[in-house]
Amino acid sequence: MENALGAQYWKLWASSGLSNLADGVVKVALPLVAVQFTRSPVLVAGLAFAVTVPWLLFALPAGALADRLDRRRAMIGANVVRTVALGVLALAVLTGFGSIWALYAVALCIGTAETIYDTSAQSIIPQMVAREGLSRANSKLYAVELTANEFVGPPLAGFLVAAGAAFAFGAPVALWALAVAALLLVRGTYRVQREHRTTLRADIAEGLKFLVHHRVLRTMAAMVGMSNFATNAAFSVFVLHAVGPASALGLSEQSFGLLMTGVAAGSLVGSFVAERIEKLLGRSRALALSVLTTAGVVGVPGLTTNPFVIAAVFFVGGIGLMTWNVITVSLRQRITPDRLLGRVNSGYRLLAWGSMPLGAVAGGLIAQLLGVNAVFLAVAPLVLLQLLGMRVLTDANLAAAER
Repeated sequence: MENALGAQYWKLWASSGLSNLADGVVKVALPLVAVQFTRSPVLVAGLAFAVTVPWLLFALPAGALADRLDRRRAMIGANVVRTVALGVLALAVLTGFGSIWALYAVALCIGTAETIYDTSAQSIIPQMVAREGLSRANSKLYAVELTANEFVGPPLAGFLVAAGAAFAFGAPVALWALAVAALLLVRGTYRVQREHRTTLRADIAEGLKFLVHHRVLRTMAAMVGMSNFATNAAFSVFVLHAVGPASALGLSEQSFGLLMTGVAAGSLVGSFVAERIEKLLGRSRALALSVLTTAGVVGVPGLTTNPFVIAAVFFVGGIGLMTWNVITVSLRQRITPDRLLGRVNSGYRLLAWGSMPLGAVAGGLIAQLLGVNAVFLAVAPLVLLQLLGMRVLTDANLAAAER
């Protein structure tokens, strides 16, 4: 059964693991290094804004390009850009020219390249794997991505930052370079055949029209957008809540990295049990349970300072996150024609991920005005509002959408 996914898929899988390990180090290293330059909640949270705002600005063009270009080559180009940008930052820090504004510039550059990479990566899977193997392929891909991004990357970042900021940024440079090398081994052409020439604007409009008129897809996108707003608000300031002797949790950088692996550990377990949960509960109930676990992830840090309780809730939340991703991504790949998949994915992420920088700004402002703890208590009810969307995401509606 493993070989049924194909040799090219496993090369992509390896590249994705390396790339996401680099992502995992960078996302924790940036705020940890930032607190060496400033303790302002707004400036620290602003880094999350800089990384994610490209999804608000460039998601739609990225999707159109993913449907025009060879998707493998687009992924290679995006990782080369990220490698060079972070390499320049590592050199600047090493030579004493590092600053909070240098972090902002590179975070924005990395986030922009990520729009191309992630849209192409999610769109290339149906070109490699048969329809009936999509759930299994996505489960395995998410397993390595989330394990690298959130299980191995965060604690590694903690130790690298303790060794020096240049080490924390130099390691992801090497990892992204290795990811590019793995992608170069992938054989085949992954450009979608186009029947006639169209403008970029017309391509974007076609993809948006498909998404907006599809009730199930637009509901899922709106729900993820609400969830990402809340989680980004919470985690954009979580480092201030957790790290340092004056913080609520009083953790060291290394302990903070280990705490952040709770979600990743749950995600790893979820990658193996997501399909079983889907079959046991049905897709609709499994998605509703995922919403409840996410509410716990963002809300519990506001109710307790016990890191073991928080870690346990993060673990359960990781299982819920993986279950949601496997079900919804596989469904979106089955529903959407391949020629539109890049544009639909990018339109979906514009709604789903475009809310992330807004959440980061909201988290920073609430923390500045009311304190960090108020952020967690404010966003948990917002996550629970997603349950209203379950009136659309019934098992009957999901099955009808696939037909």
